[in-house]
Amino acid sequence: MSKQASANILWFLPTHGDGRYLGTGIGGREVNFNYLRQIAQAADQLGYFGVLLPTGRSCEDSWIVASSVAPFTERLRYLVAVRPGLQSPSVAARMTATLDRVTNGRLLVNVVTGGDPVENKGDGIFLAHDERYEVTREFLGVYSDLLAGKTVNVEGKHIHVEGGKLLFPPVQSPRPPLYFGGSSDAGIDVAVDTVDKYLTWGEPPALVAEKIAKVREVAAARGRKLSFGIRLHVIVRETNEEAWRAANELIKHMSDDTIALAQKNFARMDSVGQQRMAQLHGGKRDKLEIAPNLWAGVGLVRGGAGTALVGDAQTVAARIREYQDLGIDTFIMSGYPHLEEAYRFAELVFPLLALDQPGNVTRLHFNGGPFGETVGSDFRPQHRVSQS
Repeated sequence: MSKQASANILWFLPTHGDGRYLGTGIGGREVNFNYLRQIAQAADQLGYFGVLLPTGRSCEDSWIVASSVAPFTERLRYLVAVRPGLQSPSVAARMTATLDRVTNGRLLVNVVTGGDPVENKGDGIFLAHDERYEVTREFLGVYSDLLAGKTVNVEGKHIHVEGGKLLFPPVQSPRPPLYFGGSSDAGIDVAVDTVDKYLTWGEPPALVAEKIAKVREVAAARGRKLSFGIRLHVIVRETNEEAWRAANELIKHMSDDTIALAQKNFARMDSVGQQRMAQLHGGKRDKLEIAPNLWAGVGLVRGGAGTALVGDAQTVAARIREYQDLGIDTFIMSGYPHLEEAYRFAELVFPLLALDQPGNVTRLHFNGGPFGETVGSDFRPQHRVSQS
């Protein structure tokens, strides 16, 4: 048997809201600075590679949140979005270099083109789908050159820069890694030329395999090689029965009217990735397990990543390894509520995986200290945490 491939595991900062249930105000939780700091510090202590911050008008600004929270963590990386078309590439490069310096090289960059025409118009963007990817390509050319220390003079179709330069470089050379998710042909065309890691949302393994094969083929034809990541939710418990019960609990207050309204909003989007997510469940509750232990209930009301791995620790770890076998090396996970589930996933699943960041992980074993409540005010429990 070959040695298990290692993986980077990231968590999620829910700057657009959090709670115990989806699609309802019941069990909702105030997401303020202190709460986001708690989640980041938990992820840092538990050994997550980093955290993703979402972007868009439904979220708090990811750059401000990351810069506010980062000083309270030590090793945690922050995956923050640049927005071609919404930002000047020169300004984005300065922001990137600054945040990379003040976090001592802990910045990761998520390139987000944007797939909601209504939101785009509210932000002053009136370009068609493929035109936005033209902007993304021009933006990344200028942005990457500036971060690499070049002086840039460009007169493109969408971007015009004269004598652009960056006086203060980033810590990471030539720049922080670029992550990118785009399922359309136009998106893939840009990704294979410009970024380091291609991201997909949590589709069934067979569909992910097809997408990875396509990206690899296009990249190879251009002499490039990308790595791959996946964005998933997770519902892990000590037994499969408990996990599936928790999945059903998560959507028990979700009304059919709420689902219909959410699906109507998603249908207006020209994002191919969002269309692929919607096709997995069709807006219906009756067949939400779309592949073994892959559940599409989150996508009934949540845009973007809409699937969750559901099961006990061994089952979830096995499903993660299936994606690893396809070439995925980075997993961006989340769960509701995000603070408690960050602990649960790390405590139950981390011991079953080979992680790229083993030195960061708080070892989950009994060490004679205050880990596990003293029994009878007299002696400490003997079972290892990872065996509980």
